[in-house]
Formats: sequence, C-alpha cells, structure tokens
Amino acid sequence: MPTTSKSQTITKGTERGLVQRRLPTHRPPTHPGEMLLEVINGKRSVTPDTALRLARVTGRSADFWLGLQQDRDLWHALRSDDAAKIARLKPLAIVG
Repeated sequence: MPTTSKSQTITKGTERGLVQRRLPTHRPPTHPGEMLLEVINGKRSVTPDTALRLARVTGRSADFWLGLQQDRDLWHALRSDDAAKIARLKPLAIVG
C-alpha cells in the first residue's frame, strides 16, 4: 500500500524494493473545502461551478456565493485606478 510523507513523496512497494516519486506540488483543488480556502485567500474567484459546489456542501444557495463574488468585484472596482475615469463619464441623453 502506498504511503505518503511530509516531504511530498510517495513510497510504493514493488517486488524489487521501494520506489519513490515526487507528487505534484501545484495541483488544482478538487474538494469544495479547498476551493473555499482559495476564495478566502484571494487566490480564486467564485465561478458558477464553484458556487454550485459550495452550495452543495454548505447548504447556502449558489446565488448567495455568486452574490458575494459580485459584491467583492464591485467593491474593488469602486476603489480601482479607473474609478476616477468612470466618474467622469457623461450619462447618455434619453431621446423620447
């Protein structure tokens, strides 16, 4: 049976002895808990796929998770370098 160690190697028994190989250090998260940690740490955005996964394991709706992402995006946009340029835009004239 393969065993893992803290050095990110896997040791597997064979007929000739032990074989070691390096485990990948940069693998995509596969569990919603891992995804949530990346969202919290600012390494991942909440996509519709992620929102569905988080909804399934937390009991909160996918709309809740997407809404949080949208709120965060808007907060950052309001504080971005482009916010002053956006504020100078002229409203469209309504013809009617």
